[in-house]
Amino acid sequence: MVIDNIKHMLDSSPQDLSDPDLYLNRELSWLKFNDRVLEEALDQTHPLFERIKFLAIFSSNLDEFFMIRVSGLRRQMEADTHKVPPDGLLPSEQLAMIRQRLLPILEEQYACWQKDLVPKLKEQGIKILHYEQLKRKQRKLLRRYFKKEIYPALTPLAFDPGHPFPHISNLSMNLAIVVRDSKHGQRFARLKVPKIYPRLISIPSEEKTDEYQELGLDERYSGNFVWVEEVVKANLDLLFPGLKIEAAYPFRVTRDADPEIEEDEASDLLSAIEESVRERQFGTAIRLEIDCSMPDQVRDILQTNLDVESYQVFVIDGPIGLSDAMELMDINRPELKDVPFKPIIPPSLATEESIFSVIRRKNILMYHPYDSFDPVIRFIREAARDPEVLAIKMTLYRVGPDSPVVAALMEARENGKQVAVLVELKARFDEENNIIWAKSLERAGVHVVYGLIGLKTHAKASVVIRHESEGIRRYIHLATGNYNDVTARVYTDLGYFTCDPALGKDVSALFNGLTGYSCDEEYEKLLVAPGEMQKGIISRIDREIKIHQKKGDGYIAFKMNSLADHQCIEALYRASQAGVIVDIQARGICCLRPGIPGVSENITVTSIVGRFLEHARIYYFRNGGEEEIWLGSADLMPRNLYRRVETLFPIEEETIKNAIRDEILNIHLKDNVKARLMLSDGSYEPVKKGENDEVYNSQEWMINNRGIWHHFE
Repeated sequence: MVIDNIKHMLDSSPQDLSDPDLYLNRELSWLKFNDRVLEEALDQTHPLFERIKFLAIFSSNLDEFFMIRVSGLRRQMEADTHKVPPDGLLPSEQLAMIRQRLLPILEEQYACWQKDLVPKLKEQGIKILHYEQLKRKQRKLLRRYFKKEIYPALTPLAFDPGHPFPHISNLSMNLAIVVRDSKHGQRFARLKVPKIYPRLISIPSEEKTDEYQELGLDERYSGNFVWVEEVVKANLDLLFPGLKIEAAYPFRVTRDADPEIEEDEASDLLSAIEESVRERQFGTAIRLEIDCSMPDQVRDILQTNLDVESYQVFVIDGPIGLSDAMELMDINRPELKDVPFKPIIPPSLATEESIFSVIRRKNILMYHPYDSFDPVIRFIREAARDPEVLAIKMTLYRVGPDSPVVAALMEARENGKQVAVLVELKARFDEENNIIWAKSLERAGVHVVYGLIGLKTHAKASVVIRHESEGIRRYIHLATGNYNDVTARVYTDLGYFTCDPALGKDVSALFNGLTGYSCDEEYEKLLVAPGEMQKGIISRIDREIKIHQKKGDGYIAFKMNSLADHQCIEALYRASQAGVIVDIQARGICCLRPGIPGVSENITVTSIVGRFLEHARIYYFRNGGEEEIWLGSADLMPRNLYRRVETLFPIEEETIKNAIRDEILNIHLKDNVKARLMLSDGSYEPVKKGENDEVYNSQEWMINNRGIWHHFE
């Protein structure tokens, strides 16, 4: 159907830019992105553990997709909503297509695990065994371990007229157990395998079993592993004494994890978020994953009591929940992982000189993870200890555990600074972590706010107010990524230090709006959402069209996570129709169809999935030679433009603009190793290399040339 529509478009070259056939569905586009993650797991050029990592990420991504996106479609369908996306697909149609697309890719995932990765692990002396493959001594040791460590924490729950069907918590591993006794005949029970245990239990090889007798299973990585649910299944007789264990089948339930929070009715947003996190375990069942050996009788019991339809049931031939294979990354086998590299510190910051003196002298661009995140931590620490610093303000979206940034903010408060922090409690799946940090900051005396009602604050900004001989000066850090020292090692993000007075004034106005009641939407330099950001992007696209009509050199290049906003896509279509060349590099979702004659033949869309998560947002406009480059936190998606506080900031210094254009943006656009080219039907293919083309793996190039964007220093 889609292919037929594409052919029709190619033939008829429609000019109506609201035609649904011109837009790809957001959810199906996301599935294509996750396909590219799986493609990395299939890539034989990656070290073995890195392939396993990508397979685990594929599974984890899919879990979140069901918890948030599929659950949202279910709610829309049940509410009989008439809100139709630009592609025209109804919620029921999207759900059907999601399942249709998923089934073959899940088969590919499990074939990759069972036929490729597990045998290659065995070649490396790492065996993922089934319980029945274990030797007698190994099973004996595991039974001892089960009695000592696992058995006390297990709670079998019967299901019969006297025992209601038990609650199945979100993403928990469970066994559906069929037992028989002489009095009642066949009976059903459910057993949850708590997450307090490793999913992969390490066991010694048979010849080493005796020496491990006293150690139990504390030696985590002996080279042999068995799935914890198989250990539990093999020892069920201890939980059901006097009964015959007929069978036990693994299963897992995915629930709606996106409860709606009525912020305007919540007297305490912190408490409301805490409650919503607790409710996540009790959301509507969205997906039921069952072992392929489960008979229809048991499946019917689960399906009926969980109130799920047949299309929500996924039959798995292999271990359910392969995201837990990530545990293997903890094994100390560096030869099976990517070669580590050491991030650099920009030369201007690799001295004992005060960071504020350096920023006064020059603006500084950093590109993580190739550049170290340490200067960002140093910026806050130095501000905390500098007697001339009066105040620090910062947004925190995803912070991470043991955050040195948060520690520095608390130190600043102890040193008498005024510290105001916006902690975004609604950062999905980081709510618990952010709640903990918010309470810790409050206890330290920091002014903590939770943002604006109805909006998430996704902007990445901090400002240090310092008293100097010339008066008050603002030092600011703006970024595309979070203040998270852990993800800064694996996410590619741009950060920018400056003390530009106009930007400083804008950032202060932004914080006044976040912490107080300011309604000022006039910014001298920043583009802020919701409000002016979408208008600013579209007006610049339209400007590029006008310049191209006069000079003929129109060019736009966007690098981002996702492109889904209908109006921005329409503007890009108009630019293409006018002859403007457009390069889009969208790692994840892209709802624009490139390469359609008369509409988007001048638009090229690529995507890079590689060692690092491409997370930087760069918006480039040639502007007749007066080039503009904008960096920031926002993708061109409705949620970013309408339902989040976002910022884009301009890079105005020519040397830094040139560095971003030539050493970052253009290198990624030239990638012909990891880049995938998007076709008009939404599929992707490897970028074709000419016989004489130089090979470009952009991330490898960045590692080998890291810091080249500092040449202007």
